[in-house]
Amino acid sequence: MTSFYSEEELSDLGFKSIGKNVQLSRRCSIYGASRISIGNNVRIDDFTVISAGMEGIELGSHIHISPFCSMQGNGKIIMEDFSGLSSRVSIYSSNDDYFGNFLTNPTIPAPFTGVKSAPVILKKHALVGSGAVILPKSTLHEGAVLGALSLLKGECEAFYIYKGNPAQKVMERSRKLLDIENQYIEFLNVNSAL
Repeated sequence: MTSFYSEEELSDLGFKSIGKNVQLSRRCSIYGASRISIGNNVRIDDFTVISAGMEGIELGSHIHISPFCSMQGNGKIIMEDFSGLSSRVSIYSSNDDYFGNFLTNPTIPAPFTGVKSAPVILKKHALVGSGAVILPKSTLHEGAVLGALSLLKGECEAFYIYKGNPAQKVMERSRKLLDIENQYIEFLNVNSAL
């Protein structure tokens, strides 16, 4: 037995959709599989928790999710192509009210809680460093990077690197990867024609 599910086992897990060449660790925890879409060439490592709420989770193609990551909440979570998470990243698309105006935790019926949900979107080529936390209503635009141990509630501008708590813009990121992506797509097209 390998450490990743086979293609047949993946289809039995009941995902909304699943692409080709998906490597999902047997040590992951998946909740709400029927609301999770996974593209092609995706690897999800050990001890990751993916819990899709009502709006679901969409993972594009060529994505890597490192060990010990967590994605959860009722708001939509989207990771577009070529995006990735380093280890121990936490993405929340829902958040409890901590000001004492409501009760908290999932054992309490909704009318007694003040949970707020909003989408979290990682656009194409967005990357998140180890230990970072992303809160509801956050977007990393194309090519944006959130540094290790950073906290994001808001937006990261395209092709800029952000870090800190709260995350602040620190420098611009090279766009050379867009040329490399085009070369890679061309390589795939040529080799699939063989």
